[in-house]
Amino acid sequence: MEHWDNLSWRSSLACHDLVGWMMWDQRAISGYASLGVPNGMGWVVAWRLAALGDVSPSVAAAATYSINPVIIVAVMEAYQDVTDCESILAVRDAAVVPGLDEIAPGLSEKLGSFAPAMWHGVDAMHHGARPMFVAHRAQPRPPDDDTALSAWLAMNCLRELRGDNHWALCASENLDDVEVGLLHSVMVDLEEYGDEEWIARSRGNGDEAIASGWARLEAKGLASNGTINETGRKFRVELEDRTNALTAPAWQAVGEEETVRFCELVEPYHEAFLDRINTTAGPRWMPASRVQRAPKRSGEIRGG
Repeated sequence: MEHWDNLSWRSSLACHDLVGWMMWDQRAISGYASLGVPNGMGWVVAWRLAALGDVSPSVAAAATYSINPVIIVAVMEAYQDVTDCESILAVRDAAVVPGLDEIAPGLSEKLGSFAPAMWHGVDAMHHGARPMFVAHRAQPRPPDDDTALSAWLAMNCLRELRGDNHWALCASENLDDVEVGLLHSVMVDLEEYGDEEWIARSRGNGDEAIASGWARLEAKGLASNGTINETGRKFRVELEDRTNALTAPAWQAVGEEETVRFCELVEPYHEAFLDRINTTAGPRWMPASRVQRAPKRSGEIRGG
């Protein structure tokens, strides 16, 4: 199974690259603003929340997990007053292929060939405890001739599946939203991020919440004196390994040949996708795309 765990990790990085830029895409933000949302506020999460439909903000916050619920409330109130979820998703769909073509010319056309295999992987998974995954899976699928968008949407479902799996594991370890943000610093280069608190603060947490998060991690033996200790670092890498294993069956359903081919197609464009995020959002954003590119191992604790 180790081989599939590695492919699960590798494909997750390709998925993060293909999706991350959308959160700050200026074309999408302009389209979102045209729906009546002032300055397109909150697009970074609105297009994901829209798939959930008209659920309460508390349900949406539970599904997104690591984002401060206050932010979720503000974003949902901004768009629920002026538009509907179907219109938000239409804005996203209209931005996918043009955005890909700007970032990585020629990629979208090649991506389209993966649509059948990707949807096979999506449809092979059960719905239990996977709210974001099933919400996106339940949306109408593009016509057969819109293969690039279809492949992107299927791939995004697989990315949401990984996220749901990861949050289920975090919940099983009794980690709250602040704690998971602090722990994610293990996965990135701290010379780039500056300190271990940046990711948690980027999710909308202030000084009091951060201090409480450190206290809870220290009580669990995962931090010491306001920093992640070696036990905490090992724990976080093992959590990633477990996420890889839990998501691997989806990629097995996609198939080994198609999964490897997919990774080989997307990986050369990694820096182009990061450049797009750096330009539209700024440095450090989308930390899931900025992890070290080799598979993590619980026995290989890499320094920040």
